[in-house]
This record gives sequence, C-alpha cells and structure tokens, in this order.
Amino acid sequence: MTDNIHAKVLILGSGPAGLTAGIYAARANLNPLMVSGLQPGGQMTITTDVENYPGFAETIQGPWLMEEMQNQARKVGTTFVSDLIVSVDFSSRPFLCTGDTGTVYSGDTVIVSTGATARWLGLDSEEKFKGFGVSACATCDGFFYRGKKVCVIGGGNTAVEEAIYLTNHAEAVTLIHRRDELRAEMILQDRLMANPKITVIWDSVLQEVIGDDKPLGVTGARIANVKTSEQTVLEFDGVFIAIGHNPNTEIFAGILDMDDEGYLITQADVTATNIPGVFAAGDVQDKIFRQAVTAAGTGCMAAIEAEKFLAAATSADRRSAAE
Repeated sequence: MTDNIHAKVLILGSGPAGLTAGIYAARANLNPLMVSGLQPGGQMTITTDVENYPGFAETIQGPWLMEEMQNQARKVGTTFVSDLIVSVDFSSRPFLCTGDTGTVYSGDTVIVSTGATARWLGLDSEEKFKGFGVSACATCDGFFYRGKKVCVIGGGNTAVEEAIYLTNHAEAVTLIHRRDELRAEMILQDRLMANPKITVIWDSVLQEVIGDDKPLGVTGARIANVKTSEQTVLEFDGVFIAIGHNPNTEIFAGILDMDDEGYLITQADVTATNIPGVFAAGDVQDKIFRQAVTAAGTGCMAAIEAEKFLAAATSADRRSAAE
C-alpha cells in the first residue's frame, strides 16, 4: 500500500535554500516537511573550507555548516524525510510529489530547492582531489590561492568570469580551452585578453590532475593538445573546472516555466513560479550568484511567500463558506 504524507509546506531539497525555508516555515507554525533529495545538504557538503558565510570569523567546513542548519531546522519543527522525488503533479492543490520509495507527498504549497549540480569532466584524478585543489567555484575557493598559480578549464562565460575573478587572488591564471576560440561574450573575452595575469592555452584538454597523497593536494595538471596529441605537465596549485552547471529540474519540465538552460523562472523580486503556490529558491533558479548565502536568502523569501499564500487561501475559503 502506498504511503501518503501531507504537509502545509512541502520542501524539495535540503541545501542552504531548503533548510532556510524550513527554518522560517517552522517558526511560522507551518510544520514543513522536507524531502532531502539525492544529496542531503547540497553542494556545500563537498566544499571544505568556507570563509565567506556571514557570522563565522574563523574558517568553517561546508559539511559542518549544513549539519548545523539541519539541526536548527529540525529543532524549530521541520520534519525530514530521506527520499528522492521522481515525479510531480502540480495540476491542482494539494500538489502531489512521488518519491523514489513510492511514497506520495502532498503539499498545500511546495518550495522547490533542488539546487544545481556542477558539471565535471569525469576524471578519476578530478574526483580524488575535489576539495583539495580541485574546485568548481572560484568565488567560493579563490581566496585560498593568494599568490599561487591556478588553471581554469573551459571556454564559456563561466570559465572566463572565473579566470578574471581569480586574478584578484592568484599570482597567475591559465585558461585551458579545447577549441581555438572562446564561446564567451566578446566583452568578457576582451577583459580576459587584456589581463596580464592570464595566459590562454588553446586546443587543449585536461588529461589528469596531478598531486601529492600526503598531504592530499594538487601540484599540477597533465594537458593534451587535441590536434597534435602532445602532452604537457604544468605546475598548478589549484584546478578550477568551469564548464557550467546543470539545474536539477528534469522532473519539472513542461510543468514549471524554465529558461533554455533549465533554470526555473520566478517572478520579479519574488520566488513565485508560474503555478500559484509553488515557489523556487536557491541554485535551481539562480544561475548568476550560486552562493550559499544568496540561496539561504531566497529560501527565506520562499517560506514567507508560502506563509502569505496559505493565509490568503484560508481567508478565501472562509469567505466561500460564509456565502
């Protein structure tokens, strides 16, 4: 027999956006239910040193921060369920979401905070050094490479922006691109080429991240030219993979409005989607900032908007009953 669980506020995803939404919704006595998803805690759980989240003078660890957020959300009344939503029906309220376990979760409102996943190259060495010299976020980790040498893999807007940003910290930045021209906007290309700290290596791909085992850390990269197959080993202290992100929105295709990259579209200055009562927060709708603090901010917004939506719906029901 299929289990059915109902909540006034159903939160999909448990990163900074979802957890903050849970905290605010619980404090509003809405008894939120959070379906944790495939990666409880989101991308922060694969981030080591965090120095840019407000409130902590000393460096903290990403997994620890997510654990503290979870504890806070649970303490104020958020209920957690370990499941992955595989299909949704937003055609009427209450909204229905089916989990991989077969459980059907219904919500008077839904907050989508399923996040985004950084695209990786799929190299074994890349996986080995994630968090130890391999990163997908220059804004998050660039500070740790002050006066050091780093490389950025990619050729689009993300890669060029990351390379330019890293010059604020690193001594030298090398952009490695598999083609002989960049896909980034021309204004970004002009800025890149004009920066004396940046070197571009064309027609090349990352073959292997090289590093030490004790202590675990990146020392360089093996690069292969795609035209000549020539391989070169270069010394780097950090490798930044910047080939984009994939928002986790597949199950909402054809249901919620999204842009051509799959990011959910929300109304101006709010988190409301095209379906009243369904809200989107965090990296699932933010392809510009993608920071834990901005995700948390939109999670707060979504919870407050859900509370107002429920209050308005209750008033409407009372008026209908009185008529």
